[in-house]
Amino acid sequence: MTPEQTYAVRRLQGADSDPATLEAGAALAEGRLDVAQKLLRALLKADPLHVAAMRMLAELAIRLGRLKDAQHLLERAVDLVPGFHAARHNLALVHYRASRPELAIAECERILRADPQEPNARNLKAAALGQVGDYEGAVALYEPLLAKHPDMPKGWLSYGHALKTMGRRADCEAAYERAIALAPTLGEAWWSLANLKTHAFDEAALAAMRGALATPGLEVEDRLHFEFALGKALEDRGEVDASFAHYARGNALRAGQMGYDPAETTLHVDRQVARFSADFVARMAGRGCAAPDPIFIVGLPRAGSTLIEQILASHSMVEGTMELPDILALARRTAGEGGDYGPALETADLRALGAAFLERTRVHRRAGRPFFIDKMPNNFLHAGFIHLILPNARIIDARRHPLGCCFSAFKQHFARGQGFTYGLETVGRYYADYVRLMAHLTAVLPADRLTRVIYEDVVADLEGEVRRLLDWLGLPFEAQCLRFHENARAVRTASSEQVRRPIFSEGTDQWRRYAAHLGPLEAALGDVLQDWR
Repeated sequence: MTPEQTYAVRRLQGADSDPATLEAGAALAEGRLDVAQKLLRALLKADPLHVAAMRMLAELAIRLGRLKDAQHLLERAVDLVPGFHAARHNLALVHYRASRPELAIAECERILRADPQEPNARNLKAAALGQVGDYEGAVALYEPLLAKHPDMPKGWLSYGHALKTMGRRADCEAAYERAIALAPTLGEAWWSLANLKTHAFDEAALAAMRGALATPGLEVEDRLHFEFALGKALEDRGEVDASFAHYARGNALRAGQMGYDPAETTLHVDRQVARFSADFVARMAGRGCAAPDPIFIVGLPRAGSTLIEQILASHSMVEGTMELPDILALARRTAGEGGDYGPALETADLRALGAAFLERTRVHRRAGRPFFIDKMPNNFLHAGFIHLILPNARIIDARRHPLGCCFSAFKQHFARGQGFTYGLETVGRYYADYVRLMAHLTAVLPADRLTRVIYEDVVADLEGEVRRLLDWLGLPFEAQCLRFHENARAVRTASSEQVRRPIFSEGTDQWRRYAAHLGPLEAALGDVLQDWR
């Protein structure tokens, strides 16, 4: 042990009795983040080896979404005190939230080697296993953990999420209900039941949600989940105006957390249209990785992408994975500090970037099939980038009627991201920018690399659209693609329960009941409302 490490261990042991450290911890616990930040920075300025202060400042950074800052602090803390398991758990959480599940699992395992029954590390490891698609492994961790610690509401909640993904609906509902019984004001558990899309709330459940929502001092995170859950429950009962009021309040709360700026999306689309001219695409041809393996499904959330994925993943040559974060990560890496990767594309090693995507996503390919799907919808913003680094990959634009798509997104509380959905005007502007970019890319990319699938057309003529799509992909028709609802594969998105049913049309026009409330959305869409196909 170095002298620095020896000092840091001794400093950590005395942190619980240090008044300044306790004052900073109290401010953090009470949510007075500006006060906590000032106190913690002062502590670290006076003592750069104060690992307890490092961990608390990292926790503050996590709350603010500054994961890179948190990672640097926590790596320093566990380097100084390798046995500081609270800091190591925080580091694992940072990796998990940054979609680096293998690193999160590795940190959890370091904790578990010292304490095999440590519940928080077991819980987080199970969640990270879910991120890499190992839901059986996740459930195998949750079940003994919850048997030994049955009073962990968030453990039951996470267990329920894994069961939902695996299609074990009854067990999933029971897990969510157990979480609610333990913590009636845990809004996420109520929303998770509503988000099954098939759960009916009775009068007692409605009264319980309303009572919980009226709880003094209820956290904003719980409040917004209750608003979305009540919106869905009342929608199912046909109480349209009351339902919309709850959806609107939930969206307003979430929008206040997200800080989404629609002008940034418009600027990005402007840059993409300017950069990806037909001449540029032709000049850059052949520089990327030639592998044909990936099939990208892009568009907006709630546009039918999960249905398309489930259909294709029912084919013997195609593996479904999940919404992968890797294209966005590679785009950001290419952009560097400037935020715009356009200028860097001229000199970037496009072949290496394509190969890096294949390597990063290898952990999700478990079936050994020649093709695999990445259905991250937001990848449409980087469809030109995808074509340059993987010129033989196929890109499917999953599209739905703008009012149906945008309002469905507005009703949905997403686990992370999708900040544009939390306002009718912002989601309308985003859809219009999406249509504009995809129209441009359709004109400049090869027709055998980008196609469009309209959700309403799939509902109206399933077999015809499936045959057309498989033919475009160069795959033979297989009848099991029409029986996609029989596929037992894990599905992580909000549509997981819907794609386990035969195709149905009643959802396509649900927005019409809310037409009186959708004026701001129609105005934001403008001409796209009539010319969206």
